[in-house]
Amino acid sequence: MCTDHDSHPPIAPISGAAVDGQALVLTGEDGAQFKAYLARPEGSTGAGIVILPDVRGLHPFFEELAMRFAERGILALAIDYFGRTAGTGERGNDFEHMPHVEQARWPNIAGEIRTAVAHLRAQEPAPRSVFTTGFCMGGRLSSMSATLGLGLAGVIPFYGWPIGENRNGTPAPADNAAKIECDVLALYGEADAGIDKDARDAFDRALDKAGVRHETVVYPGAPHGARVHPAPHGGAADRGLIQARRASAGRIRRRRARRSAHRPLDRGRLTAPSIRGCLRPTSRRNSPLRGRLARRMSHSSGVGFVFGQVARVNGYNQPLMNESAEVQRLDRLEHQDRAY
Repeated sequence: MCTDHDSHPPIAPISGAAVDGQALVLTGEDGAQFKAYLARPEGSTGAGIVILPDVRGLHPFFEELAMRFAERGILALAIDYFGRTAGTGERGNDFEHMPHVEQARWPNIAGEIRTAVAHLRAQEPAPRSVFTTGFCMGGRLSSMSATLGLGLAGVIPFYGWPIGENRNGTPAPADNAAKIECDVLALYGEADAGIDKDARDAFDRALDKAGVRHETVVYPGAPHGARVHPAPHGGAADRGLIQARRASAGRIRRRRARRSAHRPLDRGRLTAPSIRGCLRPTSRRNSPLRGRLARRMSHSSGVGFVFGQVARVNGYNQPLMNESAEVQRLDRLEHQDRAY
């Protein structure tokens, strides 16, 4: 699994933000019920997002992530996959998710994604632009959601397997690139043992061939699930993040010099420089996509705003639990950089 039961998104809550969070039970296309969590902002950016969890399905981390989006003006709906086999009741930390993962099937999950998007669009005010984002199993599902004819504005898969078979029969996004109908921002950890450079490159080539506008961001030294769950002090994930953030420190200093002539006028909004600041890849493909999205933030769709906020989830912006003094120092440096 990619998130512990008591994990929290590394996005700081906005004090005083007015948000309405509500646990729901939705009915899918085949009549089966599934859990969901809807977070409504008080003031909308015009964007909505469906959150597709990891292999544990809907649990508190993703409910809280929906709240973080809503605090930033984005209507957010996180959904579960296991209503048919696990029901719609509460689940504890001892929930055995793998038997349910193996019984889940792509046609059913696709129907639930369609139901979730329809539910978002039925809200008042209705979002003008709808995205999906997902993590691990949900990352693959997010990529495939772009093939469902939903009119999405973009998909943002985090460390979703882009090639090969999987346990529940979800098709490989690389094999279905020609059906993808929107922008793709794919984010990975460089040290992810399951998704290596060959897999990432295969997806890039498929998207290039299909003419899909996309960007691939790879975080240096980051393992699978990086920054989503805390690693024990001195653990492999912790060491990888320290190495990654050491590498980013030099880039921060160099960027400060360039940014002095191009500071955001309104620090309350994400602008092109701040989006680049929260994404610090070791490699990337088709980087003009992010710039185009950032420039579109001034429009009412909220496209660039959503992409920038989702990027912060894995952006090394918040400290790990049980962190070392060096991580604290790098946190301070990055915090100063964001305020600069």
